[in-house]
Amino acid sequence: MSDINQLRTIREEILHCQKCPLAKGRKNAVPGEGPSSVDVMFIGEGPGYHENQQGKPFVGQAGMFLDELLASADLKREEVFITNVVKCRPPDNRDPMPEELAACAHYLDEQIALLDPKVIVTLGRFSMAKFIENGKITQIHGKSHQVGKRLVVTMYHPAAALHQPALRPALIEDFSKLRHLLAKEEPIEPKVEAPAPETKPGKQEENPSLPEQLSLF
Repeated sequence: MSDINQLRTIREEILHCQKCPLAKGRKNAVPGEGPSSVDVMFIGEGPGYHENQQGKPFVGQAGMFLDELLASADLKREEVFITNVVKCRPPDNRDPMPEELAACAHYLDEQIALLDPKVIVTLGRFSMAKFIENGKITQIHGKSHQVGKRLVVTMYHPAAALHQPALRPALIEDFSKLRHLLAKEEPIEPKVEAPAPETKPGKQEENPSLPEQLSLF
């Protein structure tokens, strides 16, 4: 089975998943979207109200800000894959519970394995915690970490800057650094060795030349 067909299979599994209580309250699961082959993958925390309504990641205010940040890094949505550590909305946008993270972990692991991105950008503490054990986002935001064969760049979640405007300049600066990193310019930070990925909760929210999109919503 081709990678794109396997990704579609994972998407269908997510849409019909009943592995944790989040399935009972959702309107739509949000598997993620983007090309079937990417250099960069963005991983957020979980769907919010608008994402639950539309079945797409980052479509609310945080998504609009993410689009601005992507543009500042010379990236477009259709060039990257965007998803979350949990695929269904936690009630009232609360933090995902450990059992919910565990239920979704293999979906994300399979997406990462199939997409095989060179760079993973974590948005928020929960996605950071999947790759960086005992990390503090206030200390390592905007930094790159070698995790296995991939580079993981830890960022604040765009929603954090909406709730705490003082974080907005830091996010903008971090995405500016990301642009230089992706352009293979001089390293912006010393790479920090990190342990192999593990799911561990933290606290926190048409171009024909591009590969086929998985925006199948």
